[in-house]
Amino acid sequence: MKHLLATLDQLDDFDEIIDVRTPLEFADDHIPGAINAPVLSNEERVVVGTLYKQVSPFEASRVGAALVARNIAAHLDTTFAQRRQGWRPLIYCWRGGTRSGSMTTMFNMIGWRARQLDGGYKAYRQGTLKALDKLPATLRYIVLAGPTGSGKTRLLSALAQAGAQTLDLERLASHRGSLLGAWAGVPQPTQKGFDTLLAQDLRAFDPSQPVFVEAESRKIGAVALPAALLAAMHASPCVEVRSSREDRAAFLLQDYAQLFDDPESLKAQLQRMVGLHSRERVGGWQALVDQGERVELARELIDRHYDPAYARSCHAHFARLPQALRLDFRPNDADVVEQARVLLARLEAAGTAFRT
Repeated sequence: MKHLLATLDQLDDFDEIIDVRTPLEFADDHIPGAINAPVLSNEERVVVGTLYKQVSPFEASRVGAALVARNIAAHLDTTFAQRRQGWRPLIYCWRGGTRSGSMTTMFNMIGWRARQLDGGYKAYRQGTLKALDKLPATLRYIVLAGPTGSGKTRLLSALAQAGAQTLDLERLASHRGSLLGAWAGVPQPTQKGFDTLLAQDLRAFDPSQPVFVEAESRKIGAVALPAALLAAMHASPCVEVRSSREDRAAFLLQDYAQLFDDPESLKAQLQRMVGLHSRERVGGWQALVDQGERVELARELIDRHYDPAYARSCHAHFARLPQALRLDFRPNDADVVEQARVLLARLEAAGTAFRT
């Protein structure tokens, strides 16, 4: 029924977006703002799939239809019980097939103005990948470079508070980017989920204004940045953020407080550095943990791990780093937003080098 189909460019035309896939599929990734109203549970989808392979497509369809009908009925009594007459939901499943089609048909029989997303989540995913291939080249970036502990993420947040456009990749990835950068108790999004969040941010930017972004490697924890964004960042003008060694050590202890306050977890994370560093050196760092020498450990990591890694990575990839504007940043001070405003004024005064 083609008259019940809607396309991706009509997403904003609806009162609500409903994802009828299983909770596992929804958790992997979904259209931003969608709610999950599964017509098959995780377990029921396995049952139907097994019947399809081991018995027959007919038997799978018969059992699946009964399950879908019961689940839609349950949603009508609960999830959608208070929806008004004239409500306009957009409904999607994996490929815009039976699952979303069943709910769309039922809702229209009731009197709601439901539509089914043509191509389903698969079409949305293809649109996301296309956006991540095309959008990065339409924006202008200013890259905040500098070694770990210099406070780049704090400066990025301060720039946002000062009114600048910022792309916080570590926030989207739920990870600080370094080997010790996992957020305690916070899982990273899936790659698909990260891509969705990133595309959403890129679409929201004003192309006439620069976007500040922190220098990152290809991967932030377990998720990877799209090649087009990395290429654009590598060719962009840079601000090199500099902080004193003592400021950086203090900042690391504050920013990684949950990790430094859990000695056994910290020692386990340090153990992962074997291969990058000798067993003897890593053992020495673990001994500092046992001795409670947190400041000395932070200094050691700065000198022996973070600074050499920064020199290897940033200078190799960010072509305009040698011409960077240098910023002496005090990440632990209360006036970080004012420091950000000063940076914006300096960039404006620097002229065309930071407008292209």
